[in-house]
Amino acid sequence: MTTNDDQPAALRLAGLTKSFGDTVAVDHVDLTVPAGSFFGLVGPNGAGKTTSLAMAVGLLRPDAGRAEIFGVDVWRDPVEAKRQVGVLPDGLAFPERLTGRELLGYLGRLRGMPADLLADRVDELLRVLDLERADRTLVLGYSAGMRKKIGLAAALLHAPRLLVLDEPFEAVDPVSAATIRAILRRFVAAGGSVILSSHVMTLVEQVCDHVGVLHRGRVAAVGPLDTVRGTRSLEDTFVELVGAPGPSGTELSWLAS
Repeated sequence: MTTNDDQPAALRLAGLTKSFGDTVAVDHVDLTVPAGSFFGLVGPNGAGKTTSLAMAVGLLRPDAGRAEIFGVDVWRDPVEAKRQVGVLPDGLAFPERLTGRELLGYLGRLRGMPADLLADRVDELLRVLDLERADRTLVLGYSAGMRKKIGLAAALLHAPRLLVLDEPFEAVDPVSAATIRAILRRFVAAGGSVILSSHVMTLVEQVCDHVGVLHRGRVAAVGPLDTVRGTRSLEDTFVELVGAPGPSGTELSWLAS
């Protein structure tokens, strides 16, 4: 499958399925993310967002289905697929006893990056992400916002074509969030593609041009943002799609007047 300009889709999921015991977490998900798009993946807790993204980037093997990054099958050619994608998983664990600079240097060497190029990119990432003062601080001492930013730096280090970010703004202070948003917008403006998952509908409306809604492991809606939300807010559309209870289901009898 290709986008309108005949370029391979940044990400294509076809029949992606995953169960944990008797629980079906992802149920035959079909999803196409156009190249050059800023794509928001939304859904209630337990909808299958994190599981879908983990399978999409090769961190979790699916029970069935396929995932392709720019036309490259993630499970048949994982080295080439992972070369094109930078990933920020939710709850990513880092080596705690490395500084931010050491962490990025280690990851760059694992990818076989030339030493001079690696040093230049680490310097630039630490500067742009406002981590220069923390480049000699152990990751153990990083705040939640600093961890998100060093994780984003690690995802950007090898110049990927696609970024897949699971809850990149969770527990991030407003200043750090503004920095991350600006970097992601510049990345897309320069031809990159971004997929992010979030529970914050206003954030998705601010930064994304395409959106997919997952509910109970299935795609409830997908397409350009304006097409999915119509004339309403994304939050109103989302609540309708996932079948949230109405006012009668949200009352507490002892608080009623």
